[in-house]
Amino acid sequence: MLRDCYPAVDLFALAPALTLQFEPVLAQLDRLLEDDTLFQAVKTDLGRRRPHTLETGRPSTPVEVLLRLLVVRRLYGWSYAETEQFVNDSLVLRQFCRLGLERAPDDTTLLRWAGWVQPATLQRLLDHVVALARQLHVTRGRKLRVDSTVVQTPIHYPTDSGLLLDGVRTLGRLIRRAHPAVAERLAGVRDAFRTRTRSARRQVQRIHRAARRKGAAALAAQQEAYGRLCRVARAVVRQAERVQHALAAAGPSQAHGPAQRHREVARVLPLVRRVIAQTERRVLHGEQVLAEDKVVSLVEPHTAIIPRHKPGRKVWLAEVEGGIITDARVLAGAPPDAPEVAPSLARHQRQFGCVPDLLTGDRGCSTATVRREVAAAGVRRVALPHTGRPSAASRARERERWFQRGYRWRAGIEGRIGVLQRGYGLARCPDHGAAGVERWVGWGVLTANLVTIPRATAAR
Repeated sequence: MLRDCYPAVDLFALAPALTLQFEPVLAQLDRLLEDDTLFQAVKTDLGRRRPHTLETGRPSTPVEVLLRLLVVRRLYGWSYAETEQFVNDSLVLRQFCRLGLERAPDDTTLLRWAGWVQPATLQRLLDHVVALARQLHVTRGRKLRVDSTVVQTPIHYPTDSGLLLDGVRTLGRLIRRAHPAVAERLAGVRDAFRTRTRSARRQVQRIHRAARRKGAAALAAQQEAYGRLCRVARAVVRQAERVQHALAAAGPSQAHGPAQRHREVARVLPLVRRVIAQTERRVLHGEQVLAEDKVVSLVEPHTAIIPRHKPGRKVWLAEVEGGIITDARVLAGAPPDAPEVAPSLARHQRQFGCVPDLLTGDRGCSTATVRREVAAAGVRRVALPHTGRPSAASRARERERWFQRGYRWRAGIEGRIGVLQRGYGLARCPDHGAAGVERWVGWGVLTANLVTIPRATAAR
């Protein structure tokens, strides 16, 4: 049964000689997290874990404790295990997380509950926190600056040989796991469960040795090793296809039986086929493969190749004066920045009831169409620089004082991105899956806003 909170215990009153108290920012954050909208939104998501989570079952860790633990984790950049350890050991953090005299939940427990908070919920919470910042006069929404960054995904550096080896190893592991369920059906098939990882690794080593040499002979040896590696991968794909058919014939079973193995093989097989095809096109036939068509990871297939960045996911950010982030979206692939300006402006209008007086961004956000649409929406000062060869009118406009001041203010979002990457984990996402990246970015931005609000109010 999902509980709301533990019985209230004032730990500071139990140890008066220690004169414990919250620091100003933590005290303001404590009051912000008492907001019922935040609590109810998280409770609704956690209540979907099982059909009767809200009504029956063993008493769970309270929603209030889970919400505060997840914020503390992102606030200090801790892992789940570190969060459990440090909160258990600190009277101040125990009081902040409303644990009382109870033990902090296990790190695996916190991890499982955190996965049930949906990215859409975090987007709604972001709008609510922006409304709180507006009520507390932290921002008035008069200026808006936009930019994009990249959050790296938890993958190793992608190479053709490495991806082929990953495919052989992953399919081999799935084939071995499916052996008890399909052993009888594939009893007469030769090499049905053969492991080819060692053969693939041997070819990868040959590729690496040939890559360290120069000349036509080394290139020929490298291509020959790639050809053998592709043949090994195709043999494993044929094995996996036979196992997949056998699993489908076995019919539905328990959650960890043939049905689950069939889903796992069905997810990986198309990716391995694409890796083999792109390797043959690039290495053996000398063709170019577009970035959007490449597979760079079998574990995180949603990872995109983004120019001037490591593989990851592109994140779009919009910030108003006062340091409050009003829009944070994880984009699919590596799209241009300009089409994202209009959705951020529309969201700003919903949040504040009006368009900003100033909108600014770098040249990647600026096209003639975007500038016209923003001006037509009612933005009085559009500090988006001209792209391409400037006309006399655009050159004169960019020399005006309001434009130069607005464009200088734009540079502040670069600093905000640096703060998010260093202080709130947006440099690299440890969570898996597309939803995991959205959840990681959502919690980071939400925590950053929740910290910015008390810092601004405490400084008054």
